[in-house]
Amino acid sequence: MVSLVPSLTEAVGESAPELLVGVTDWCSHPPDLAAARVGGTKNPRIEEVVALRPDMVLVNTEENRATDLAVLRAAGLELWVTDYETVPDALVGLAAMLDALGLGRPEWLRLADAAWESPWTGPRVRALVPIWRRPWMVLGRDTFAGDVLSRLGVDNVLAGDPERYPKVALADLAPYDIVVLPDEPYAFAAGDGPEAFDVPARLVSGRHLTWYGPSLAEAREVLTDQLWP
Repeated sequence: MVSLVPSLTEAVGESAPELLVGVTDWCSHPPDLAAARVGGTKNPRIEEVVALRPDMVLVNTEENRATDLAVLRAAGLELWVTDYETVPDALVGLAAMLDALGLGRPEWLRLADAAWESPWTGPRVRALVPIWRRPWMVLGRDTFAGDVLSRLGVDNVLAGDPERYPKVALADLAPYDIVVLPDEPYAFAAGDGPEAFDVPARLVSGRHLTWYGPSLAEAREVLTDQLWP
């Protein structure tokens, strides 16, 4: 199969890397994956994907463009389409995908289920969550990352925005308590991001915040430590 989603590449690769014949240039986990690289999530080299003759292509409606999915379908390829907006949706969807691939229920999925089972009982804060700068783009409504944060006591100040990833002017925003700065897709760091805000900044792992796969088994602990130092 071919995976055009880094999270799904990791989900399959942890159990059966030999099933993957093609992955994107951004698929960094597992780190020693031997599959062919077929371009980015937004600009895969479709002709190379087709030439690999996969039984299935793993895709996501947010990470991959609808036009590319249409071309893949027109070429006769079967797609496994994902679109997860919450942690429970991701856990259920990943279980279904792995079962369909004959991989059963791996240990990391059992650990992820257990990790996210109990509700958050600690304090809560309102946060702005940028994902890009120049221009500033932030988390808006109905995002997987927003749901992850809400389960860790962090409420996205723009959760009610009409857009999922709106462009914003920082001076026009409602008040918030902290700013959460993930290291992907934009590589926010101590010297690139916090200086733009007059509230405390929390630098967090973008993989643990936005990926759905084996990282979910440790994401709650990792992010809690980063968000609530």
